[in-house]
Amino acid sequence: MSVRRPDEPATTGGGPARVRRTVLGLVRGCHPEPVAAVTLVATVLSVAVGRGAAGTASVAAAVVTGQLSVGWANDWLDAARDLAAGRRDKPVVTGLVTPATLRASAVAAAAATVPLSLLSGWLAGAVHLAAVGCAWLYDRPLKATPASVLPYLASFALLPAFVLLGAGVAVPWWLCAAGAALGGGAHFFNTLPDLAADRAAGIAGLPHRLGARTAWWVGAALLLAASGLLAYGVRGWYGPAGFAVALAALVVGAVAGRRPGSRATFRVVLVVALVDVALLVLAGAATG
Repeated sequence: MSVRRPDEPATTGGGPARVRRTVLGLVRGCHPEPVAAVTLVATVLSVAVGRGAAGTASVAAAVVTGQLSVGWANDWLDAARDLAAGRRDKPVVTGLVTPATLRASAVAAAAATVPLSLLSGWLAGAVHLAAVGCAWLYDRPLKATPASVLPYLASFALLPAFVLLGAGVAVPWWLCAAGAALGGGAHFFNTLPDLAADRAAGIAGLPHRLGARTAWWVGAALLLAASGLLAYGVRGWYGPAGFAVALAALVVGAVAGRRPGSRATFRVVLVVALVDVALLVLAGAATG
């Protein structure tokens, strides 16, 4: 298999077709699912704490540009490794976009994140920029090290703090701890489907070193810890009920996941994550 150099043009020809390919490459290269999920959570949390239309719009804009910068930086910094491994799930490898375009896009998005974050105030803005900075540290150099989970813990702990501080609301410790646990669990479960491809590309983060089974249990423990912390902070019956649903789902996943080829374990993880996100929003509303 021939391998294209990282600086080799990704497309041939010109005009609208090339533009469409580049746009498609940028969409795929930004990791659109996490970008959409994190932005949606921050936006809904902003509404829940009463930040209003302008405040919520500024939060959404800051978070989406920050997430775009992280996603594009990820594929830019991993371009040579992905090309060498022949990872056809990467737009650089399939020729849709060049590393240079990803680099320029990541830098532009990061630059836009600064003023957009500061619209929420100096302290809140600094917190969000720290969260984005931690996420960049995952891209390089922590992604392929035993410390790969640390940027997720830090970034997701700081995200609710950014939203609440911008609303002038005190940030409870348990909300940040729950965000950290949710982010850590997301790291483990997001990595599981790509363990083999990552290893082929030379990536050996903490989940890869632990192995699929242990990584599943660690991720499940983190998501359950998030559920417990959020149940502690939510007023009313929603907290205990949400924790019970999360616990039951993880038990089902642990049992069903023993069957060879079962996808049930990943479906129940999605259920737990959705429960945690719902509890996160309710907890934010309770602090507002």
